[in-house]
Amino acid sequence: MTETRDAEGTGHAAPWLPYGIAGVKIVFILAVFRLLFTPFSEEMLGEQWLPMPTWDWALASATPTLLVLLARRPADWSALSGELTILRIALIFYFVYGLAFAAFQGEAVLWASVLAGLVGLVALHLLNRKEPVHDI
Repeated sequence: MTETRDAEGTGHAAPWLPYGIAGVKIVFILAVFRLLFTPFSEEMLGEQWLPMPTWDWALASATPTLLVLLARRPADWSALSGELTILRIALIFYFVYGLAFAAFQGEAVLWASVLAGLVGLVALHLLNRKEPVHDI
């Protein structure tokens, strides 16, 4: 009886996990679209409709970090293991963009994005290195 159980007492992943994964993917696609739309609108339409991302980028960068931190249980982590590549890509993308614009353009609010990306990458690395619990 040493199997891992969730809050309901089963060994299954949390029911909200697929929605969290879909949410992270949707937010990532919208963030990339938001990032690319600003230069596109300025070049094609002659005026910049949206400024470069700042606080909204910091919020978007927190979504994969929150998912990784909330899915720490072994049952959740095994369900999330198929999505590690997209999580890693999103976290690196948020981290690099935040670091570049925080350092070179002076956007102080993007340091939150850098911190969220760094925390998410470290958590992803640490949770990925953990060995699963084995029944004897």
